[in-house]
Amino acid sequence: MAEKGEEKPPSHRNESGVYSAKSGTPLQQRRGKGVKHGVKLLGPVKSLEEHVSSDWWCRIFNSLYLKTDGDIVDDQSITRQEIDLFSNILKLSPEDKVLDLCCGQGRHALEFARRGFKYIDGLDRSHYLIQKSKSTAKKEGIFVKFREGDARKLPYTTDSFDVVMILGNSFGYFDTVKEDLRVLKEVIRVLKPWAKLLIDVADGAYLRANFHPRSWEWIDKSHFVCRERSLSTDEQRLISREVINHTQKGVLADQFYAERLYTKESLTHLLEEAGFKDVVFHAEFIADSKRNQDLGMMERRLIASAVARKEWTPEKKKPKEDAQVVAVVLGDPGRQDVIKPLAVFDEDDFYTIDQLKDALRELPSYRFIYLNNHTTLIPDLLNLRGKVDFVLNLCDEGYYNEPIKELHIPALLEILGISYTGSGPQCLANCYDKSLVRGIAEEMGIPIPKAFFIKPEDTVFGLQFDFPVIVKPNFGDSSFGITQRSVATNVETLVNAISEIRDKFGYDKPILVEEYLTGSDVSVGIIGNPPESYKILPLIEEDYSLLPDGLPRICGYEAKWLPNSPYWNNIKSIPANLQGETQKLIREWCVELFERLDCRDYCRFDWRLDSEGNPHLLEVNPNPGWCWDGHLAKMAKIANISYKEMLEKILQTVEQRIGLPTITGDKQLTLPLPNKTKQNS
Repeated sequence: MAEKGEEKPPSHRNESGVYSAKSGTPLQQRRGKGVKHGVKLLGPVKSLEEHVSSDWWCRIFNSLYLKTDGDIVDDQSITRQEIDLFSNILKLSPEDKVLDLCCGQGRHALEFARRGFKYIDGLDRSHYLIQKSKSTAKKEGIFVKFREGDARKLPYTTDSFDVVMILGNSFGYFDTVKEDLRVLKEVIRVLKPWAKLLIDVADGAYLRANFHPRSWEWIDKSHFVCRERSLSTDEQRLISREVINHTQKGVLADQFYAERLYTKESLTHLLEEAGFKDVVFHAEFIADSKRNQDLGMMERRLIASAVARKEWTPEKKKPKEDAQVVAVVLGDPGRQDVIKPLAVFDEDDFYTIDQLKDALRELPSYRFIYLNNHTTLIPDLLNLRGKVDFVLNLCDEGYYNEPIKELHIPALLEILGISYTGSGPQCLANCYDKSLVRGIAEEMGIPIPKAFFIKPEDTVFGLQFDFPVIVKPNFGDSSFGITQRSVATNVETLVNAISEIRDKFGYDKPILVEEYLTGSDVSVGIIGNPPESYKILPLIEEDYSLLPDGLPRICGYEAKWLPNSPYWNNIKSIPANLQGETQKLIREWCVELFERLDCRDYCRFDWRLDSEGNPHLLEVNPNPGWCWDGHLAKMAKIANISYKEMLEKILQTVEQRIGLPTITGDKQLTLPLPNKTKQNS
């Protein structure tokens, strides 16, 4: 399909690609007596609807279509404006896999490819338009996978695309709503979980009240078109007739078509019936034509998006015989999680898990089994003992979603004799205690901020250094308890910060009060196991330049968990801008801490510089956040390591550590990680 419909293959077309109104019969056999160049006209008809073929969309989309509708569908400036709008709505990345469904001559797909998008597919039923799109792509030297096909039966595998777009009023051509529903169900099948559909359809409510019953329009100096329109008997479709004429050749086509008039309400209902969620209407698109005459169904359109909230479809393909079998242990979405703002897994958590599964399913050398029910976790692991090669331990929520029990998962795996990724229970226990890590770092000669300790029973304490200070729970991670009010500039705000942690967050354990450092906020990631084989990822720092004035420059709980906070979208992670000697010191200290604290496989270290540019250790995070948009993934991206590749490197690291063969494709590999600190530049 395209903007109005499609055409049949070349065998059903004359040499000009033109069809008669009611059949695919070549024009030479249908020319009326005395009409040398044109086609036979039907003359006045009582009912336009009676002359619409159920498969009208198989004939209309040809070279004449690009003339009659070219003021909209063949105007590159309009296409560029539309792509700007659609990209902004969808927040697209050049790495996204995009299907332009009912792509016509490929105007949108080609524009995406021109902008550097790598994975663009276009599908349409019209042979003429698909050939034209392929020709344009070849001429411009850009790559888009164009193919012919029926939107009701898509030739793509399940869970393939990040985005499917149905643009340019290319929806609602069939006789029944049931057929339109078939299209949407196919779309949701080929979309990945949490992927989006963007649909651009005529504003049915507007057109029902404002369509032009008759119009007459010059297309160019030689062509003009006469149009008639009426509502169908049930008033659910707009019936159109086009008589296309040439000044010398006479009538070129007398054709009828019908398009369903969807309103916001009826389209929402249909999308939800197909399984989509979160339907949002973003704009009413008013066409701007240079001819500025009869815009027809393109005059005013609705732009809507919807989310494919579904589970991953189980893969039917047989895994490779030498594939490693890996059990992935996650937090329990059915249990309370006190770290999260509403104490439950929300949409963002489920989206993050689906992004993980998407990345892992692209690793052909592994077969993954997911475990997230903590009630049955022990018997599940007992049942898998001897059947899995190792566990990918991503349960940073802790056993039963209790953060203090994060170490219980590796302890349990140790007892069961199952190998696993990441640090062991002793390392997790040590690093959970910020004060303990500070003491170890100080013993090693690694700078730390000044600080003092407040026990739960303490009611009096003395300030041992000047304001400002920052107040933190001594135990925990994920910035729990650290908000903009945690930075105190006097005794009153210090007391308030302590009270908030204890009262609002329900934290009844020791509190750490540190001097508040104002320099760069830096993170460092390591994948591998020093001293044998490891890689230090590029250092990143937090860019606070977009934060409103007056807010403390910290990446705390609000930045990580509260979308309505001014911190949420106003902090960006960028490559760290540090002097060479400072970077070298930080790297060396990270490696020393990695070994001293007995971290394994991957780890993240957080540092803060003082006003003179001297680094101080804040935290060590073994088994750091593994999510697609976390700090570790951001560092990896700067190193040109994709999220999938980052996860693969962690898997390869544990394979190397426990002595399993590391397999990629059909070859065994050694991790491409340097083994000396000075090489990790």
